[in-house]
Amino acid sequence: MGGLGHYFEEQEIATTQISLIREHTETIKPPRALWVPFELGRPFGVPNDSEFQRSVLEHALDLLERPSGPVLEDFPEEAPDLEKSPVQVVCPVQFQSRSNKEEGGSRLMEDFNAEILQLRNWYERALKTRNRTTTGISGLSTAEAAELVSRFIEDETREALMAEEDLVDRIRMACEDLKAYYFEAVSAQPGQPTDSESLANWFWGQTHAARVIHEMRKICLNDPTGKVALLGKLLLVPRTQLHQFKNE
Repeated sequence: MGGLGHYFEEQEIATTQISLIREHTETIKPPRALWVPFELGRPFGVPNDSEFQRSVLEHALDLLERPSGPVLEDFPEEAPDLEKSPVQVVCPVQFQSRSNKEEGGSRLMEDFNAEILQLRNWYERALKTRNRTTTGISGLSTAEAAELVSRFIEDETREALMAEEDLVDRIRMACEDLKAYYFEAVSAQPGQPTDSESLANWFWGQTHAARVIHEMRKICLNDPTGKVALLGKLLLVPRTQLHQFKNE
């Protein structure tokens, strides 16, 4: 959107936007942008709060009164709390405990692949019930997405992957597909909470998939070439969930 903003401004059309990732906006430098400290996917805050959402929109539109900058301002409020507190998710399958923080990479990947297999029936049930899925943005099957992640984790196969120009987007979308697979599978059990905060707390706090993604984040942050640094810094583990790995 920032790039489009520059294009429209060249045609003398004033633009403004809402930013969820400040670092991206600082790099792109759109003409006008309002950064909001909200959960990814919720640029106006929590659902069903029209007054608060209107306030966000008005702040963004107010920037149109500014001359072309770039202008980057911070929204002055946090999103209001949800009406209901997050609920503990009770997974329909019994995962291996992830309490052993010292387990080796091969064991971690075994547990990760076992989770995917254990959730398959619940995912297929969700797919049959809803007749739709949010997985697939990577163009890979769940097994293929897991294989790509495994290749990135393993030292022996990572070097070849690092040579691919579209690696960052492929990894990011594969991880999004894996998260969607987990969320849809666990939500298929009757009585499970379906709000985003409860599902996120379950995924990042209890699954081996989350540990695998966190290992990927550490690899990205330590990459000497810097090619995947942004992937590790911003695009894999939400900042609000980093506390789940404070002892790892």
